[in-house]
Amino acid sequence: MVLTVYLISAFLLLGAAFVTFRIFVRRDYHWKGRLTPFTGFLELLIWLLFVCFPYIYNPPDWWLVWFADPPVSPVLRIIGSALTIVGMAVAVIAMGVLGGRRTMGQKAEVLEQTGLYCVSRNPQIVGGALMVVGIAVLWPSWYALGWVVLYGVIGHMMVLTEEEHLRNVHGERYVRYCERVPRYLGFPRGM
Repeated sequence: MVLTVYLISAFLLLGAAFVTFRIFVRRDYHWKGRLTPFTGFLELLIWLLFVCFPYIYNPPDWWLVWFADPPVSPVLRIIGSALTIVGMAVAVIAMGVLGGRRTMGQKAEVLEQTGLYCVSRNPQIVGGALMVVGIAVLWPSWYALGWVVLYGVIGHMMVLTEEEHLRNVHGERYVRYCERVPRYLGFPRGM
């Protein structure tokens, strides 16, 4: 039963993310050059639903059980905690560098290329991924692995939409940036 609810919820969330990022957000960027408050709300709602997703399959007292009798070894607790903390720091720093308006798709006049944005074009997504993987290490299960995959798919949909917009706004300058800096981590691959 839990697996059925999990799979149905995952597909509904993926469908909602697709409609939000690939239809509504693209439309706003194309016609208005920024997100409307409604579309910004939809984006936020998708991410809030994603964050709440583990509550579908985790037992109600999962936090208490973890502290009383952790399901993982001390080494995995350290690794999972480190990934979560580093991921949170990366995401918060990246959002702070961009500021609230650019983070929420309200302005794109300035192409950020310094700090974390020299290492990754999407450090917020990388930081979020580190957090999600860290949590999955702390509470390992097939459901947690699915949560990691779900994050990757939803995040990538959002990134593709934002890249189209930034390419339209910044043109050749953005293309050169993509040639120098990888989308996530690793070697630059262009677009």
